Amino acid sequence: MTYTLWDLLGALRADYKWVELSHSLNHETPVWSGIPAGSVELGKTVFDWGNPMLECLIQTFRFPGQFGTHIDFPGHFVKGAALSEAFGTAHMAYPLCVIDVTAKVAEDVHYAATADDIRAYEAQYGPIPDGAFVALRTDWSKNWPDMDKMSGIAADGSENFPGWSLSALRYIYEERHAAANGHETLDTDASAEAAKAGDLACERYVLAKGKVQIEVLCHLDEVAPAGAVLFAAWPRIEGATGLPARVFAITPMI
Repeated sequence: MTYTLWDLLGALRADYKWVELSHSLNHETPVWSGIPAGSVELGKTVFDWGNPMLECLIQTFRFPGQFGTHIDFPGHFVKGAALSEAFGTAHMAYPLCVIDVTAKVAEDVHYAATADDIRAYEAQYGPIPDGAFVALRTDWSKNWPDMDKMSGIAADGSENFPGWSLSALRYIYEERHAAANGHETLDTDASAEAAKAGDLACERYVLAKGKVQIEVLCHLDEVAPAGAVLFAAWPRIEGATGLPARVFAITPMI
């Protein structure tokens, strides 16, 4: 017998590269400074080997929803908006478009990707398809897991890192009808844009549109700019504003 999906999976494994896009998590994983101390406790043994009831090991895990590579749901920034239970398996696979602004970030650590960057991408690779996941490649993930480097902490204590601009996000959502966006940095907004707005206005925009985003991605440099597919999965926990995510791409060889 022939089974189409099994044959397809074999072809995907043989002919394409599978790229991990999420960071590994441990007790050294940096978290936002506003998270209370003690919020992370990974792998605590609660049922140990040698128990006469059953020979096995059971652990518990405690962490913030916004921990490591994670997905944010609208209710994270918009009171009363959709939370994790509103997003199911249909929201776990997307056409992937990778917008590379690494050269501009190398010249300006505060660089905020613009709508013109998206248009330049489309001039080379074609229009962003409906329902796409648009990822911003800055190579900022190479600073992981140093929290000071991820935040771009300067001598004066200020944060300095690249990100999105509102013009870019409005273009991908209002002109191109993307489904989600992502980035390597801790925040959606470039630090300079956040300072000007006095808020994380870009993140608030995305979530207010009922979209999801995935933050703290990695290895976008190993993914083709166009033609790849992104998969994301997270625990099926109800009422969550965000959850750690396992994210990977299946990409044409580059």
